[in-house]
Amino acid sequence: MRRKAEARRFGPAVAALMLPLAVSLFVLATAAVAQKPLVTETKPVAIAARPLAGFDREDLDRQDFGRLRWRGGLVLRSSAEEFGGWSGLVLDDQGRRLLAVSDTGAWLTAELTYDGRRPAGLRRSWIGPLQALSGKPLTRTRDRDAESVALAEGTLKDGLVLIGFEGNDRIGRFRMTEAGPSAPLHYVDLPPEARRMGSNGGFEAISVLKSGRLEGSMIAFAERLLDEHGNHTGWVWVNGKPQVLHLVDIGGFDITDAAALDDGGLLILERRFRWTEGVKMRLRLIPADEIAPGALMRGEVLFEGDMAYDIDNMEGVAVHRDPHGETVVTLLSDDNFNPILQRTLLLQFTLKDKPED
Repeated sequence: MRRKAEARRFGPAVAALMLPLAVSLFVLATAAVAQKPLVTETKPVAIAARPLAGFDREDLDRQDFGRLRWRGGLVLRSSAEEFGGWSGLVLDDQGRRLLAVSDTGAWLTAELTYDGRRPAGLRRSWIGPLQALSGKPLTRTRDRDAESVALAEGTLKDGLVLIGFEGNDRIGRFRMTEAGPSAPLHYVDLPPEARRMGSNGGFEAISVLKSGRLEGSMIAFAERLLDEHGNHTGWVWVNGKPQVLHLVDIGGFDITDAAALDDGGLLILERRFRWTEGVKMRLRLIPADEIAPGALMRGEVLFEGDMAYDIDNMEGVAVHRDPHGETVVTLLSDDNFNPILQRTLLLQFTLKDKPED
């Protein structure tokens, strides 16, 4: 009880201090873009992990957040200058092996360890460069901004992954091995609407639907490409051809990632920044029956939180099943290479079944 009382006592003060800090970090993040490291070689990297005391800063013992139940979280740090900027995330079926991509054109592979059901740390971690069609590392700034990743076939040791980029907007298919992603096998056909995406508003979310009438279809969303009615724009590739669909905008959030569910549904991760409120995040569930070419989707808001919660610039989401059959949602933040002001957070929740009506 003392732990909870102390959190309630200091939580509002911490949140108040975090707001001007949030403003500062976004200003500095913008100024620091040119300083992001160029990754040209593959090498092992040591990553330290500090457990979070809780998710709700005002009630560290709180476990339930609607249909989400807190499992645990980590603050990840490394002395390697290449570590940071992680914008897309995918985990294997066991939630052990992970692949993340960075807006520097880097990839990270690692094994996620657990203490019971709580994430405990990363080991056997490697960082390397994403490659051009030529097999050489990406070096031009406009080519390197990888924002999303999804497993299309097989596993993260022997499979195919999709990686989406903004700046030079494109989605590539890459062979995935234990040594990391290959050079792109090819790039997919893009929808004509993609030409309207801004230089910082490209393919921020990619996934592959796991069941239903669109099983195996790639689905992607721009970070913020609104139609004439103010709805977000996305596409689902049916028989290899992109078909447009839309997601209702709620409150001016941007889309930052997506992850497919076993039942054919989709999780959408969203983020908003305002000078007066700092950073917010939202997790939305789109049921399978809402996903179709031409559809206007709305879904169910699972969670929306501000800096009263232990969040940062949340940009990656992944889903897996644990050994108990529970659906586990993993979130990852992009620190914008500002380690003094921002953090790389890895957060995990159990997605509880929806109660029967």
